[in-house]
Amino acid sequence: MKTYGYARVSSADQNATRQLDAMEKVGIARANIFVDHKSGRDFDRPAWRQLVAQIRRGDLIVVTSLDRLGRDYEEIGEVWRHLTRERRVDIRVLNVELLDTRRRHGLTGTFIADFVLQLLAYLAQQERENIRARQAEGIAAAKRRGVHLGRPRRTPPPGFEEIVAEVRAGARSQVVAARRVGLATSTFRLLMNRPQR
Repeated sequence: MKTYGYARVSSADQNATRQLDAMEKVGIARANIFVDHKSGRDFDRPAWRQLVAQIRRGDLIVVTSLDRLGRDYEEIGEVWRHLTRERRVDIRVLNVELLDTRRRHGLTGTFIADFVLQLLAYLAQQERENIRARQAEGIAAAKRRGVHLGRPRRTPPPGFEEIVAEVRAGARSQVVAARRVGLATSTFRLLMNRPQR
């Protein structure tokens, strides 16, 4: 029986050090920790697939938190059931002591672990949905106040209108005009075609 760790961070620029430290602290060798740098949204997780292909009955998978297993309530439950019931692998979630399948004792222990899993997965999904709703409300409120969201609007450089007039008259190409005012051709074209406010 082997113990493996699984860590996931949402993007390549995020750091998995906190998760790795927590796993090494409970005795998992760094060589047995699989790390993905992918968001839960697309769930393209090569390290996870490699881990699942490698595990055997009786092995233990350790994660720091439940959301490392899936992107939503249903997926977390599905992964949990597949690993614990079909593959007969144990799971330990470090930040929730009750979610350690090695501690179950018969039907009651299994019931408690499954109940806690369902509750926590549901709460995690509710929190993600609440965050999305709050973000949408904030964006809508900002738009109502006339706040521009996203990148700041690029302002044309001095003399831009005269150069555009020359381009429209056919006296100058967009490439030459863009170079003259110090812009990339694509930026020049974007500013030239942007509706006037």
